[in-house]
Amino acid sequence: MNVAVLSRFRSPREQDEDIAGLKRGTVDIVIGTHRLLQKDVGFKNLGLVIIDEEQRFGVAHKEHLKKLRKQVDVLTLTATPIPRTLYMSLSGVRDMSTMETPPEERLPIKTTVSEYDEQLVRDAVLRELERGGQVFVVHNRVNSIHRIAGRVSELVPEARVAIAHGQMAEEQLERAMLEFAAGDIDVLAATTIIESGLDIPNVNTLIVNDADRLGLAQLYQLRGRVGRSSNRAYSYFLYARGKKLSHQARRRLQTIFEATELGAGFRIAMRDLEIRGAGNLLGAQQSGHIGAVGFDLYCRMLREEVENLKSEGQRPAAHQQPPTIDLPLKAYIPAAYVDDLDMRLSLYQRLAELADGGQLAEMAAELEDRFGEMPTAVRNLLYAIRVKLLAMDAGVESVTTDGKQLAIKMAAGFRLDKELSADWSFEGVKAGTNQVRLDMRKLGKGWQDALEQALGGIRDSLALTAPAESG
Repeated sequence: MNVAVLSRFRSPREQDEDIAGLKRGTVDIVIGTHRLLQKDVGFKNLGLVIIDEEQRFGVAHKEHLKKLRKQVDVLTLTATPIPRTLYMSLSGVRDMSTMETPPEERLPIKTTVSEYDEQLVRDAVLRELERGGQVFVVHNRVNSIHRIAGRVSELVPEARVAIAHGQMAEEQLERAMLEFAAGDIDVLAATTIIESGLDIPNVNTLIVNDADRLGLAQLYQLRGRVGRSSNRAYSYFLYARGKKLSHQARRRLQTIFEATELGAGFRIAMRDLEIRGAGNLLGAQQSGHIGAVGFDLYCRMLREEVENLKSEGQRPAAHQQPPTIDLPLKAYIPAAYVDDLDMRLSLYQRLAELADGGQLAEMAAELEDRFGEMPTAVRNLLYAIRVKLLAMDAGVESVTTDGKQLAIKMAAGFRLDKELSADWSFEGVKAGTNQVRLDMRKLGKGWQDALEQALGGIRDSLALTAPAESG
């Protein structure tokens, strides 16, 4: 195999030779930076594109490579996929495989999120130097990075400090990185140029200044630059003292603080997807806000809409749409019953996904086993879910409260047979062709049992009559 390299560290003559070889087909494999995306680069017969550190490339970049040839396979590698790519994988548009086993002897990185404190910086640097290690100090502003490097030198006079950023001349940047890799420099003050690709096992402390300005994937990738040996690594994500953080910045820092286990990149990417949104699957937009409905509900709505489009023109089915349930009950999980917020949200999600009465009974038994006797609000919640499941089987569109009455409305395409309705109708229950009303004043405390009985009767009637054609 003839392998070539394209980057700004290659001379113009070497770059011209490699580009000419790509166009002739004499170069089999080319490894390059964004230099590969420039207009003068062409391929004779491009068949495979491997994109490492995918989060560093925009959608337009990847589409440009695909346009070079109509049929090209693309393999993307990343610890933190961008929201658009992750969602395409989760929705089945692209295939995805994950590696979750860390290298042997690798330890989780101890993470600290704090206001900027010079004593904390000094102690962190000194502790690393005392055990013979090196330190990254990340400040992503070129115009003030020299001031930050100078301040680190004042705080820790015994440390040898150097600077690295993308606006330096190639020779200076290369020399700084080689000296740091050789151990001749103790502290490297750098921009996010070090975010990916570096593997220096002796660097085991990371200090990130103004961490609230960086994205979640960036924070995770930066943290991945340390802890690449069997030594315990430390990372410090600092923000300006007294600064009021935005809601999103607070969520990002909270996530990076919590997700410290090895292989947490996928979970962080999922949280990034929830914070930023999934983006546009057909366009170049990499993120977009879906916070108003939440990612799970967004996916469910999208899946339902696709199914509706696929089934357009077919006879309606009883399970086509989840019915709307609005009952005069306080139905929720109290904090006094389940005090952990994440656990309550997880339980709500599981309850929303229950598909039949058997699963509901198992869930009720689990709740009592884990959290004790259920309060009235939780029993009401389970009752509301039981009503929803019955309504789905009965072809009901909604069960709503209308003053002192409950209204059961049939979905489009479903009608009630009055003769069959007479078999299950009783005092306080009035059935029409497309609606059933329950008078709670007449039914009194037995309205809940009456509602279940009415829904069961509607379901049994549908089993005996074919649904009418809609329209």
